[in-house]
Amino acid sequence: MKVFISHSSKDEVLASKIASYLEDAGLEVWYDEREVMPGDNPGEKIGQGLKDSDAMVVLLTPNALLHFSTIRPYIDYALTQIRFQGRLIPVLAGDAEEFQGWSMPWIFDHLPIISMNKNGAIDKELGLIAQLLKKAA
Repeated sequence: MKVFISHSSKDEVLASKIASYLEDAGLEVWYDEREVMPGDNPGEKIGQGLKDSDAMVVLLTPNALLHFSTIRPYIDYALTQIRFQGRLIPVLAGDAEEFQGWSMPWIFDHLPIISMNKNGAIDKELGLIAQLLKKAA
């Protein structure tokens, strides 16, 4: 199973940790920072990455919600593909105070959301993400 990591570019450190953990857990990961090289057409590479993937982890942070229109097309794509059914995992990263005033897209009310404190110990949550993906494989 190949997992697409959807994230805001401002959340690079946490997205990289998630990608590394999932790979260490035996999953293949499509992660733009490693896949899109200088001179590449980012839209084409990301589109191909989505087509080649079977699952998606959506990293939701205040940064991601601020620029939600950037990641929304990836989520919309996953929601329309049968192979992503049960394999779209939103990860809410941050403290509750950081999300005050933000409204979550309605679709996340229907998906199992994993909450993590992006600055704390996150091994338990990373393990849960890997477990959910392997179970859906």
